[in-house]
Amino acid sequence: MKEKQFLSLCVMSMLAASMILPWSPDRGDAGETGPGYKVLDPISRGNLTIFPVVADRSHDTRNFLTLDEGLRSGEVLVSEAGSMQPLIRGPRRVIPHSGAEVNRLVLVNNSERPLILLAGEIVTGGKQDRIVGKDRIVPPTSDPIDLAVFCVEPGRWVATKYDFGSFQSQMAQPSVRRSAMADKDQQKVWAEVRVSALAMAAPAAPATQRALESTSSYAQVMGNAEVKQRVDAVAAPLEQSYQGLIRTLRDRKAVGAVVAVNDQIVWADLFASTALLEKYWPKLLRSYAAEALTQPRAPGRPEVKAAQAFLDDFGARREIVESEPGLYRRTEQMGEGFTAFELTSLLPGTGFDLHVAKIVE
Repeated sequence: MKEKQFLSLCVMSMLAASMILPWSPDRGDAGETGPGYKVLDPISRGNLTIFPVVADRSHDTRNFLTLDEGLRSGEVLVSEAGSMQPLIRGPRRVIPHSGAEVNRLVLVNNSERPLILLAGEIVTGGKQDRIVGKDRIVPPTSDPIDLAVFCVEPGRWVATKYDFGSFQSQMAQPSVRRSAMADKDQQKVWAEVRVSALAMAAPAAPATQRALESTSSYAQVMGNAEVKQRVDAVAAPLEQSYQGLIRTLRDRKAVGAVVAVNDQIVWADLFASTALLEKYWPKLLRSYAAEALTQPRAPGRPEVKAAQAFLDDFGARREIVESEPGLYRRTEQMGEGFTAFELTSLLPGTGFDLHVAKIVE
């Protein structure tokens, strides 16, 4: 079978399987998995393996707004802390100010919909590019909120513009997201950004090598034409078939994936609905591809039973819960060899997990 045909069939299998539903508040024992979790046969490209997961139900997430949607429409504004007029509803003006800080941004949601922020989403602009540090929900028509972020561009502290846009082509890859979410360590985030840049530079043409080695911007590295071509070589064969396949596989409630690089499972992203997965999937897929490209190739791939065991194990030794009553609850679970993060919507008519990320330690 030709590679193109093989990949098409693989993607069809993955998306048929890619549905996952995180736990609901009535899930019973905290150590149990959510309803109907099942890992299906994987698809592979290079040293990247993605296991689709299916479940027997999903939730209505149509009312939620993503960061990309909000920034694109102008309903969501992000600026340096100290650069935005506070507590004024309606259209806002961004005012330059000297109070900017590396790990603080201010966000305003002017839309009538609750906004989802996912850890690892990249915002570019201001004095440095940043990534969102934690999953959270921002209420509709919000006052300015202090947004915890991590810098992914340590070499610049001069504003190219005062507001921010979204790096829509990709989220931060799992190793960078892990440093922000689990380690909560700016130095480790910078270290992972540098490792990624050097790994992407190594096989590149000399001119590209010089360009990648001279920049400290994660977004510039991943936005480099040669790097994008390499990432697309892994991601595009899957994405090209996605739009057509999702229509036929929608009834399977595809909402997530377990990810492996070489023979090691590294990550899982799970969503509350197929529709929500669709919005994030192109960015996530490219982040997984970037992770695979920055790791040396090694033989072997995990089996389905290993991926299933990874999803089945949520026995936490310790939990940290943060909550904004009536809005969301964020739970960090530390278990044997993993850390998991659940973002649960507490808005009226919800009470379900919007996103679950599970990280191998």
